[in-house]
Amino acid sequence: MEAVSRTAQWTAAARALESERADALFVDPYARTVAADTGFKLLDRYAGAGTVEFLAIRTTYLDRAIRRAVGEQGIRQVVFLATGMDTRPYRLPWPEGVTVFELDRPALLEAKAQLLEEADAELPAGVTRHPIAVDLAGEWSDSLRAAGWQERTPTLWVVEGLLFFLPEDAVRRLLTTVASLSAPGTVLLGDFASRVSLINPMARPFLSALKEDGNPWLFGTDHPETFLTECGWQPREVRQPGDEGAAFDRWPYASVAREVPGVPRSFLFTADLPQG
Repeated sequence: MEAVSRTAQWTAAARALESERADALFVDPYARTVAADTGFKLLDRYAGAGTVEFLAIRTTYLDRAIRRAVGEQGIRQVVFLATGMDTRPYRLPWPEGVTVFELDRPALLEAKAQLLEEADAELPAGVTRHPIAVDLAGEWSDSLRAAGWQERTPTLWVVEGLLFFLPEDAVRRLLTTVASLSAPGTVLLGDFASRVSLINPMARPFLSALKEDGNPWLFGTDHPETFLTECGWQPREVRQPGDEGAAFDRWPYASVAREVPGVPRSFLFTADLPQG
């Protein structure tokens, strides 16, 4: 797999550790399988303050937001952009009639399929899954349509653990494209790093290891609400780990007010397509 794809196994390893806790926030029965040895080696290599805790919080926040979107808002088509080693199509309780589209690079999807086959993973009744091999840096919407995605139907888009690996112009292009494709009632979920996070001296070993492995962090924003708005989205909520609704008894540090400058941050967001 490409270097950036291996980070998907790193995050899967973190999900496995959370799943095996007695007080687990979620249980991903396939996480250890898709992480493989590579994921746990990278978990040691990228170890840093709050890394495992953040990944547990991010997974939990997005799990719950996904379930609200399909359960309360009735969205029935879900697109995971750069799906990585995510196993939500297999482990979440989906309502009848949901179609999930998973977009990522061909080598990653092939490796993921092999690992899930080894684990005898089966989709829950009522959900249909379409893996789509694309390069998100290029043109991918035609492939999505060819797989059965309906442009005039509300969509839940999930962009998890991707945006900090892209240059800013690519992030803007991706989010703007998704907005332009979307119908009213569409929801966007994802996460940002702050710009300060990219230059944080305390994170230098972590950031250096990512760069050495071909996965440098390239983008961050200290103003996620403004950035989302500029890309055609209406922010519904933006939370930091430790905030109410994004702590889950996992974040070991005090939450620092947004007004305090110079603090490295992560942001979890839910955004809607503006009406009208």
